[in-house]
Amino acid sequence: MRFYDLTKEERVALVDRIHKDIANDLAQGQTSNILTYFSDADTYIRKSGYLATGNIFYQDHTLRPKVIQRLKTLLSSEEAKVRQTVINAAGEIGKCHFDLVKDFFDIGLFDEHHSVRNAVIGSMKKMGQVNPQPILVWSEPYLTHSDKEVRREICHGLELRGRTHPQEILPLLQQLEFDETKRVSDTLIHVLGQISYKNGCLKTVVAHLKSWKNKGLVQKALDEIVDVHDRYKSFAVLSQQQAITYIDKHYN
Repeated sequence: MRFYDLTKEERVALVDRIHKDIANDLAQGQTSNILTYFSDADTYIRKSGYLATGNIFYQDHTLRPKVIQRLKTLLSSEEAKVRQTVINAAGEIGKCHFDLVKDFFDIGLFDEHHSVRNAVIGSMKKMGQVNPQPILVWSEPYLTHSDKEVRREICHGLELRGRTHPQEILPLLQQLEFDETKRVSDTLIHVLGQISYKNGCLKTVVAHLKSWKNKGLVQKALDEIVDVHDRYKSFAVLSQQQAITYIDKHYN
């Protein structure tokens, strides 16, 4: 039975059991329960597993070394779901202690399975919201990595922080303005659109884009920004027409 096939009361009980089972495994140096939950076919069971692991790390300081060691061991699992869940668990820890889990993301970025690499992106987003500085420092060298997929993933991972603090990621994004890989430039344009529509963000993005040299890419980004203000009109501070007017006045 899948997680959301259960009643609310049953889900609460299951989450509590997952927490206790994982804590017990960690305390006793075992992995059977952890592996069961980390490899479950249901996304929400795996999520409960990595959230429980993060909670245990913060709640029981005596278990912290065991949490890190167990995750390191499981990162070499042959099962992609396990490796994916390990990266997500590391992301919970990295919200406050990125130094302890940085190596997980250095490895996860190059995993053969897309779900693990996507977990790196998701973890970057959640860590960047609450612990941005080490994430930004870690990200920067990868923006010039020879692997185009690494560059694309890092660009995408910066997006969520940029939605509220575009000034922090725009100098990093600018390193990609002449990237010749279409998947990378398309992601860059997407991210520029996504960081433009919240309060005060359009002004910051447009002002920074004026310093970019690749005018062809900038025009595509401005078109995307205008389009985003229509697609996200329920959330955007400005209407699409107001965005067009602002760009015409302050960029063109």
